[in-house]
Amino acid sequence: MTDVLVIGGGIAGISAAARLSASAKVTVLEAESALGYHASGRSAALFEENYGNAAVKALNSASADYHQPYLSPRGFLLLGNGTDDDVFNMDLSDLKTDEISAAEAREMVPILGPAVTRAAYHAAAQDIDTDRMIQDFAKRVRLNGGQIVQNARVDAISFENTHWTVRSGQTSFTAGIIVNAAGAWADQIATLAGLAPIGLQPCRRSIARIPAPNDLQVCDWPLFFGAGETWYAKPDAGKLLVSPADEDPVEPHDAWADDMVLAEGIARYDGHVTTPVTRVETTWAGLRTFAPDRSLVLGPDPQSPNFIWCAGQGGYGFQTAPAASQLVADLAAGQTPEIPLEIVNSLSAARFR
Repeated sequence: MTDVLVIGGGIAGISAAARLSASAKVTVLEAESALGYHASGRSAALFEENYGNAAVKALNSASADYHQPYLSPRGFLLLGNGTDDDVFNMDLSDLKTDEISAAEAREMVPILGPAVTRAAYHAAAQDIDTDRMIQDFAKRVRLNGGQIVQNARVDAISFENTHWTVRSGQTSFTAGIIVNAAGAWADQIATLAGLAPIGLQPCRRSIARIPAPNDLQVCDWPLFFGAGETWYAKPDAGKLLVSPADEDPVEPHDAWADDMVLAEGIARYDGHVTTPVTRVETTWAGLRTFAPDRSLVLGPDPQSPNFIWCAGQGGYGFQTAPAASQLVADLAAGQTPEIPLEIVNSLSAARFR
């Protein structure tokens, strides 16, 4: 018997579990053999406070102080080619960044080609040490007496006499509260619990690792991307990660990269640089799962207040985790959140009922 069962051991689930474990007995059920196996383990790992819609930005801002020990400088470059001025201008406004000259951009990323005619730079974007953050949250769960159970895929859920019973294989777990942090599988967990799904949509994001162009030292380059986020490139351990920034709707699964989609994204990247990609070292993909309005779903289900949603993180899971997890813990405990009420309401599962 435990107070709270958190289903899902990605950044959403493990951060919520850590917050809840301060005042409750918590058990985390992770279907895979490791925490953060799916979307969390395949994140671009960037903190940019102005990335996302209004509700996401509010969570980003509320998370900023907590993130500080996990951040290191990166910055980003927004690039335009003269044919995408309207989209470039929208990004410029939305990301609240400053336009610079194309020549200044080439000083930061020397492989940028003549197609790049506009650029904007934002120094405040930073890398996140995602593994350290997950492990620190997990450590807090354990120090507070909580339990993390891996290889624990949920097979059945029932509710009786104020308590949930969750079955995984031959093992059953009982708790007063379920936190549904199952990522791409969150709607399936709700269905198992006899509740209506939200309409969450997993979307594939493909990525390739390529050698450093011309054997250049790329470690200090910013992340750079095309207007409208049609592709991006990011330094990673002396190499470059290149993504088509795809969001293709798929069913929940252990994602893999689509070679044709990657090829199209690499071609868009090639159109902005002087050194085209001639070799791809590795590829992979993750699932970014969105609610219909692309905001997170945080808080009790109106049909069952002791079933707490912590889902729909999309591409914003790590950015929002500190504030999102605190909100989930506050709502689960019946406490007044620090986040403004209008933001809480915009994140509530009630908006879909």
